[in-house]
Amino acid sequence: MAGLINFEDEKEVKQFLDNLGVEYSYQCYREKDPEGCQRLADYFEGVKKDYESTAQVLKHNCEVNGHGESCYKLGAYHVTGKGGVTECLKTAYTCFMKACHTKGKKSVDACHNVGLLAHDGRALEGGPDPVAAQQYYVKACDGGFAPSCFNLSALYIQGSAGVEKNMSLALKYAMRACELGHVWGCSNASRMYKLGDGTEKDDEKAEKLKNRAKELHGQQKEQQLKFGE
Repeated sequence: MAGLINFEDEKEVKQFLDNLGVEYSYQCYREKDPEGCQRLADYFEGVKKDYESTAQVLKHNCEVNGHGESCYKLGAYHVTGKGGVTECLKTAYTCFMKACHTKGKKSVDACHNVGLLAHDGRALEGGPDPVAAQQYYVKACDGGFAPSCFNLSALYIQGSAGVEKNMSLALKYAMRACELGHVWGCSNASRMYKLGDGTEKDDEKAEKLKNRAKELHGQQKEQQLKFGE
């Protein structure tokens, strides 16, 4: 059957993969296709394990084409200094910010990362910025990212400069985190209903949420066991 690759033939597979690299490179640099550039970056990273070339393509695709997924990955590279890029949380923050405001596969993850870096202040000149953290956690939570919903809940429980303590909002976001499968979101919401913190006391809801937390915890342990097999 002509055209099919014999994946048991090492030489044939190598030729096939080399051809893929040429094709993606053409798409990126000649056809100026941002998706082609992302495929080229994924190729260098996943197939060739050439992280310096990956970083170069990601930088090009983020800065020239404004491609959200490439900006997100470039940010991740700057967090650890992977691929020879400068290890710099400020640069990572800028990359995540671009990705957050660009609709794409990783935009929600990027918004969460902006929230994290604003929350702890390591990427900002003036230190922690709870207001910015709150804004970007909201964006990620609205996108269905459970950890952002949980972090929002924690932010409202603690209260800080610019973000007042608000137990009803803390409960709202703990419940949303729980709905999205976050164990500690369920646990915190259960406790708040048990104590009547930010809501009327409701032992029945507290028990249901506690059981949901136990269920999710059990599922996580089961998954960990499967990964360890």
